[in-house]
Amino acid sequence: MADSNNDNQKKRGRPATGTAPLVGVRMTLDFQKTIKAWAKKQADDPNLAEAIRRLVEIALTGNRVRRPATPKGASAAKEMAGKEIDALADPAASDAERASRKRRLLKGPSEFRDMRNDHSKRKR
Repeated sequence: MADSNNDNQKKRGRPATGTAPLVGVRMTLDFQKTIKAWAKKQADDPNLAEAIRRLVEIALTGNRVRRPATPKGASAAKEMAGKEIDALADPAASDAERASRKRRLLKGPSEFRDMRNDHSKRKR
């Protein structure tokens, strides 16, 4: 009688889909709703599992998702920067010179102005 070979036996069940081990987490429905709401705000609207992976990665790396600047926020930032510049200004300089320096600082160096995408391209 021939020797039976057990190497050809079919495996039962669904084939493995990934190599990473599964990690189960219990969470309330409210917490899941919060995660799903965050996922909806993302450009590609990931599913719950992908959203959880992204949020964990963000938390571990310390990288924050940066929101696009709004005109209101940019205006507030410019105003705060102007106040700080006024506080640090040279009191010996004339008013016109202080205003000129402040304008140059708020506008930014000419080498970097072309890089900014929040300003329209205009002649300087």
